[in-house]
Formats: sequence, C-alpha cells, structure tokens
Amino acid sequence: MADRLRVAVLGATGLVGQRFVARLSRHPWFDLEGLYASPQRAGARYGEAVEWVVDEEPEDYVWGERLKPLRPEEVAREGFDLVFSALPSSVAGEVEAELARLGVRVVSNASPMRMEGDVPLLNPEVNADHASLVEAQAARGWRGWIVKVPNCSTAILTLALKPLHDEYRVKRVIVATMQAVTGAGLRGVPAPLIIDNLIPHIAGEEEKLAREPRKILGTLRDGRVEPAAFEVTAITTRVPVLDGHTEAVFAELEEQPGSEEEVARVLEEFRGNKIRGLGLPSAPGKPVIVRREEDRPQPRLDRNSGNGMSVTVGRVKLDPVTRGVKFVVTGHNTIRGAAGAGILIAELMHRLGYTS
Repeated sequence: MADRLRVAVLGATGLVGQRFVARLSRHPWFDLEGLYASPQRAGARYGEAVEWVVDEEPEDYVWGERLKPLRPEEVAREGFDLVFSALPSSVAGEVEAELARLGVRVVSNASPMRMEGDVPLLNPEVNADHASLVEAQAARGWRGWIVKVPNCSTAILTLALKPLHDEYRVKRVIVATMQAVTGAGLRGVPAPLIIDNLIPHIAGEEEKLAREPRKILGTLRDGRVEPAAFEVTAITTRVPVLDGHTEAVFAELEEQPGSEEEVARVLEEFRGNKIRGLGLPSAPGKPVIVRREEDRPQPRLDRNSGNGMSVTVGRVKLDPVTRGVKFVVTGHNTIRGAAGAGILIAELMHRLGYTS
C-alpha cells in the first residue's frame, strides 16, 4: 500500500463537503490537495467562501486553500488517487460519470446511479464484498470507477438490520424516521417551517428506504447483486433536531428470537466481519451500540458515538404483531450517513487494491 493518497473534495463548501474536508484534512492515509466548488466561488480562499457550520474543524492549512472550478477535464489532469463527491444530485450524475470515463476514482454521496447494477452501494461492515462490482464498470468505457454512499437513513438502518438478518432472516421491515435538519443541507429547511414543528414528508426518502436496503443486504452472486427478499415500507419525517437521524423500526423475522436480551446480544456483538482485520482508520470498534435505558437512544446524547460512525439501538422489544422485534436506532446523518461512510468506503477500496 502506498504511503499516502492524494484526494480532492467536489462540492467542498456544502454541509457534507465540510464534513469531508474536516476529516480528510487530518486523515492518516489521505492528503487533501483539491477543493472544488461552483464557478462563482472558484478562486476564493476556502475560509472566505465557506459558511462553516459543522462541529469539527479542519487543519489550519485548509482555510487558505484556493477553491478550484469544477471542470471534469481539469480534475482528471490533477491525477488524484481518489475524489470525494458531495455534489448536489441535480449535477452529480453527469459530472461523476464523465470523471469516471476520464479515469477518476469517485466515492460519491449523491443519489444518482445508486441502484445501477454495476455500481456498489456500500455500507462497509455490511456488504464490503460488493466492492468488486466496480470491475464491471470498464464495460461502460470508464477508466476510473464510481462507488456510492447510501442514503443517510439507509446507512443507519442497514447497520442495525445486518446482524438481525444474519441471525434470524428479516422478512419485512416497517420504519418511521425522524430526520435531522442537516439532512436537507445548509438551506434545505427554512427555520419558520421546522421550529416548533414536524414535517411529515421528505421528497424521495421513502422510495430510497424501500429500495436501497435490499441492495445493500443482498447477495453478490456471479458478478451481480441479488436483492434481499424482504420488503421495506417507510414513513419519513423532518424534525427540529440539528444532527442525528432516529428511526423506529419494526422487523418481521423468519426465526423467532428467544428473548429480548438475546436480540440485544446479537446486535452488540456485531463487529462487521467483512472488514475486520483490515485496519481501516474510520471503522468504529463497535458498529452497533445497545442501550438498555428506556429513554435511549437520543440524538443529542448518542449521535457522536464511535466518532459518529456507530449507531445506537435501544427500546429492543419482541413484537407479537410483526412476529419479530421492534427497536429505535439513532445515527449521525452527516457522518455515518454521509461523509464518514464515504471515507470508510475509500479506505476499504484502497485496502482491496482498487486505488492502484
């Protein structure tokens, strides 16, 4: 493995871009050498152009870096080992595909192409073996590749579902989400709409939760993913919480657990065996943390568990209605559900030899 990799962030001034910048600037494997933004901001120093809002700051050198205009040909000429995309979905699909064609390796937080058969949708502790799907992207004429970070709620949900699916086989999932305002970006939810309120619909989120977990928890066979057989139905809401998505989950199971304590033990003993032993710096020691207090998890108390990379599960109950279990899970939406997961994916792809 090379000593260090040169990396860049596309969409560096946005909320997820800020998370990428903060963590990559101090990463033990990666050197952050490119910050890209819209043409209107290009040329400005990062510290002058960014409205910094996240609760962790980058290394001091970052503030003086000049923003570069996002032109795929120019990004490709820089020869970065990896590029992290925090671009809005409206532009990401076309830009990322052109970058991959030009030989750039892209880890993307944007939703376009997540469900395409040759594009890995990775939550590394859950489905690291799906990384090999990138090998089929050469058939598109791409010299680089694209790997996708899941939807923020999907990332949190599938990390909690994986140990249950392995032990009991999930048959059906019913989930209601209470999603933080940062999930909508810097200016996604005007304050008068969300303060003292709850918004009972987030466009596109329920559809993503219905599709993405089945791909992530699916089986890789003969170079393609066979989606998991269970179905997911969801209601997604926006709540006046800054960071941390919370989900109330009802999981019908094929095999019945013996007790609630048994389920809690299965969850907390999960270590993500698909990446154990790889020494990935962003991987939490315990991907799933179980709390037994009746009033946990709570976003304010639990979102930063495992440096924001663990999810916290509580209220674990056997459920006679679904003939399975019900529980509440909380995770950090812009870390585990976005930039942190993207960096973990990049570490995995590097360890597997896809960056050379």
